[in-house]
Amino acid sequence: MILDSLLLFTGLPTATTIGLVVGNTDHTDSPISGATGVSSNVIDLHLTGVPVLASGAGARDMGIGDDPSLKMLVQVMANFSGSASTLTLALQGAPDNGSGAPGTFVDWWRSPAYSQATLVVGARLYDMDLPRPPALIGIPRFLRLGYNISGTTSYAAGSILGTIVLDRIDQMYQGTSNVTLGGYPPGIVISN
Repeated sequence: MILDSLLLFTGLPTATTIGLVVGNTDHTDSPISGATGVSSNVIDLHLTGVPVLASGAGARDMGIGDDPSLKMLVQVMANFSGSASTLTLALQGAPDNGSGAPGTFVDWWRSPAYSQATLVVGARLYDMDLPRPPALIGIPRFLRLGYNISGTTSYAAGSILGTIVLDRIDQMYQGTSNVTLGGYPPGIVISN
């Protein structure tokens, strides 16, 4: 798997601190408090020295439809605990506001609502190719992850890694927990 710090929504590949809120200083996203939040990093698709389109859109080609394509990877790095009901993630995009900052972010794609039992170390929450913008949505310059926590209270702890990668490991998981890689279980007999 190829990682690039310019394509990192959240932070470090190991969770060094548990229980921090979004936007903390070590860039480890722990979407545990409040109903909504966003990733600590916003990806700017404009590269210095590359002309920006007249509409203010990004100049970096994200390779939509290429093979191999860029892929989303959002993985739990520290178990979530507490009594919140579910966590939902959204990939969000925004155009340039005319002064080099993000305009209004809109959701492109939302994950299923994950229960706390699913939010364990190693669980992958957002396995998909980097999508193209939905219909009637302008080409973005900025990308981020949005977090939505439902329930009456917040999580006590938990953190995730969110990034865009090339050549993501996509082997089947064992069981339904979406945690342990392993492919199909042993003992399958194929009749000839």
